[in-house]
Amino acid sequence: MLCALYSVEYPQIPKFKLEKMTQKAPTCFISHGAPSFAIEQDELSDYLDDLGQSLKNVKAILIVSPHWQTQQLEVMTTAKPTTIHDFYGFPEALYSLQYPASGNPSLARQVIELLAQHKIDATENSSQGYDHGAWVPLIHLLPKHQLPVFQISLPTNFNPKMTFDLGKAIASLRDEGVMIIGSGGLTHNLYELQPKESKPEHYIEEFVNWMDDKVKSKDFEQLVNYRTLAPHSKRAHPTDEHLLPLFIALGASDDNEELTIVENQIYYGILSTKSYFWGV
Repeated sequence: MLCALYSVEYPQIPKFKLEKMTQKAPTCFISHGAPSFAIEQDELSDYLDDLGQSLKNVKAILIVSPHWQTQQLEVMTTAKPTTIHDFYGFPEALYSLQYPASGNPSLARQVIELLAQHKIDATENSSQGYDHGAWVPLIHLLPKHQLPVFQISLPTNFNPKMTFDLGKAIASLRDEGVMIIGSGGLTHNLYELQPKESKPEHYIEEFVNWMDDKVKSKDFEQLVNYRTLAPHSKRAHPTDEHLLPLFIALGASDDNEELTIVENQIYYGILSTKSYFWGV
């Protein structure tokens, strides 16, 4: 599956025109775990492999990752984004991987206009590449990198409510064939990292169960206030940038569509890779 990733030939992408699709594109939160997920197989990677083969109604991918943080909101308008290996101490094989999906500057600029309609200011970034929060899950979802991909940054001052509202502002893109992905981590306390197959910490399980219950019940009010309401929230997330992409997907989701949950595993004792998919 990974052999195509070593090519740096970018596919030719026709000019994108936003138009209503018969079925809206999905939205999801992918809890991508460690960068090594790119070269590993588990329940989540298998699900992404299968999902990628069924994306008949998707024309482009918009992704938000905690690994591209900026002072102000930025939208990637790079035509041929590079693959950024923004991690250290992992197997050499990871540093050889490339994900040469084309960007789509014209679509990205339309998104900036859409955000302006919602009174959300955003600027272009024409040099940003794909951080590992973007390309690691995409290696499994779209290994042939056949669809254009672009990112929206995560401003450093954003909180869950602001991120949820950003998701709502871009939700209409799903009707035009744009799949919206929040890529992050349902838990992320690297200070307590343990060997990969360690037994999950009890506080992680309690936090995940609380989050899972609120996502299933669509209790957005409690979710955006998770830092004061969820058990062990500040221990599960000493900082919350890895959870914020969940709120992109929550905001972009439709109240009436079915939720698919990929349970997957808790790795390193503290990294839950449970992921949520709407409209698949």
